[in-house]
Amino acid sequence: MTRKEMVTRVIDGDTFITDSRKNSVRLANVNAPEKGSPGGTAATQSLRNLIQGEEVVIDTVARDKYGRSVANVKIGNRSVNTAMKRKGYK
Repeated sequence: MTRKEMVTRVIDGDTFITDSRKNSVRLANVNAPEKGSPGGTAATQSLRNLIQGEEVVIDTVARDKYGRSVANVKIGNRSVNTAMKRKGYK
C-alpha cells in the first residue's frame, strides 16, 4: 500500500515518524547505526536532512517484529532508501 505522509520526526538513520500513523516507519534494506552507536549521530542527521518536514511517499513492503512498517520511501521521484545506501548505510 502506497501513501503520502508528512515526516514529523527522524528517530535514527533508518527510522522516522509521520503525522498520520501510530508506529514508526523503517527504511527497507537500509541498516544505519543506532542512536548512541558510533556513526549514529551522522546517520540520523543524514536522514533528517533528506526527509524532516517533507511529504514522502511510503510503500510498505513488510512489518517488523515491533509493528513498524518496513518501506520503500520516496520524495518525488527520488528514493530515500537509495540515497541512504549511497551514503554507506547498507
